Amino acid sequence: MSEEHKIPKKVLEDAIVEQLKLIYDPEIPVDIYNLGLIYDIDIDDDNNVKVLMTLTAPNCPVADSLPEEVKTRVKATHGVKNAEVELTFDPPWSKDFLSDEAKLMLGMM
Repeated sequence: MSEEHKIPKKVLEDAIVEQLKLIYDPEIPVDIYNLGLIYDIDIDDDNNVKVLMTLTAPNCPVADSLPEEVKTRVKATHGVKNAEVELTFDPPWSKDFLSDEAKLMLGMM
């Protein structure tokens, strides 16, 4: 991608977040971004993206498919050259990671 057509990182990150908000946890009716499952989105200078994420529990029924769906959606985002997803359980997910929007959706506010 030529420099004059390069998408600013913030614009690209916002587009990636919008894609992640389309993916829902099968057990909780909230998207994975607002659930706090996405710990980090790193975009390098060539628009390769690395997503660090977790699951609500290590034995989550979508432990295999959810990271793959994240990778597919991120990679399909306009401007992304390549995508990688790393799954971690450090720190373990907790309800403290819920966004205010998620807490509102779940009746916790």
